[in-house]
Amino acid sequence: MKPALSEIDERTNLTATNKFELLLFRLGESGSGTNRELFGINVFKIREILVMPPITEMANSSPNVMGVANIRGQIIPVINLASVVGCKPTNGLSILLVTEFARTTQAFAVEEVNEIVRLDWRQVLSADGQGGGLVTSIARLDGDKADTRLAQVLDVEQILRNVMPQDKSIDEFKTTGPQITLPPGTVILAADDSATARSLIEQGLTAMGLPYIMTKTGKEAWDRLISLSDIAVNEGKTAQDKVALVLTDLEMPEMDGFTLTRNVKGDQRFRNIPVVIHSSLTGSANEDHVTSAGADAYIAKFKAEELAQTLRSVLSLH
Repeated sequence: MKPALSEIDERTNLTATNKFELLLFRLGESGSGTNRELFGINVFKIREILVMPPITEMANSSPNVMGVANIRGQIIPVINLASVVGCKPTNGLSILLVTEFARTTQAFAVEEVNEIVRLDWRQVLSADGQGGGLVTSIARLDGDKADTRLAQVLDVEQILRNVMPQDKSIDEFKTTGPQITLPPGTVILAADDSATARSLIEQGLTAMGLPYIMTKTGKEAWDRLISLSDIAVNEGKTAQDKVALVLTDLEMPEMDGFTLTRNVKGDQRFRNIPVVIHSSLTGSANEDHVTSAGADAYIAKFKAEELAQTLRSVLSLH
C-alpha cells in the first residue's frame, strides 16, 4: 500500500510545478485514413484500467453507449469512445478506462493503452476551434522538437453532453436566489479550456447578473489580470477595483489552475482577489490540494446551485 500512496502523493505534488501526467491510448484507425492517432486523458481522472468486462446492453440507449458494466458492485455506463470520435478499432475495444468526472463515474472503451507521460502544461497548446469541438488541446509529447509526437486531449465535458444529453445537471445551468451585484466597474475573470464549459459558465454568470471576462487558458487569464491591473494603476485604482473574483478550471493548456491560483495569491497586487476553482477533477485529494494552493473555494462542474451559493459566499467576504 505504501508505494501506491507514495505514487499518488508524487502525482499530486506535480501540480506545484505546472506539471501533470497524461495517460495515452489509441482508438483505432482515423476516419480519413489508416493512421492510429494518440489520445490522452489526465491520470487524475482515471480511477482504474481494466480488461474489458462483460457489457450489458441497455434498451433505447444512445448509439455511442455500449451498455453498462458491473464493476465492483457499481453499475457504470460504458461509452464507445472510438465511435464518438469517428475511429475504427482494428483490434477491438479491449480496454476499459473507468473515470471520475464532476462527481460522476463512467467508463470509456478504448482499443489499447500505451503509456503514461509526465508533461509540463507549457507543452500543451489550445486546440480551440479544431477537432470538431471534441478536442481541448494538443500535447507535444517530446517538447519543442520539430518531429515531436502529438496527442489529442479530448473534451470530456462535450463528449458526455453529446452522448448523454439527458443529464440535465449539465444541460440546464440554472441558479437560485436573487442576482448578485458587484462593485461598479468590476468583473468576474473566468478561465476554462473547454468550449462547452465556457458556454455553460457564461450562461450561469449571466443568470446571476455577473459581468465577466472569459479566457481559454490559465496563462491567458494571468496575462489579462496583469493588463487590468496596469489599467487600474493608471486610473489611480487597484486590481481589485477591476476584478472581483477569479473563477478557474484546473486542467488548462500552458498554465493550469493550480499555478494560476498560486500566482494570484503570491502577488501583492492580487492576493486579496478571491479565487474559486471550478473543476471536473473531483475527489478529496484534489480538493485538499486546491486548498493548499490558496484557493478560497472549490466546486465541481456543473452544479449551478453550488456555483451560485459559493460565489455569493466568497464575494460577501471580500
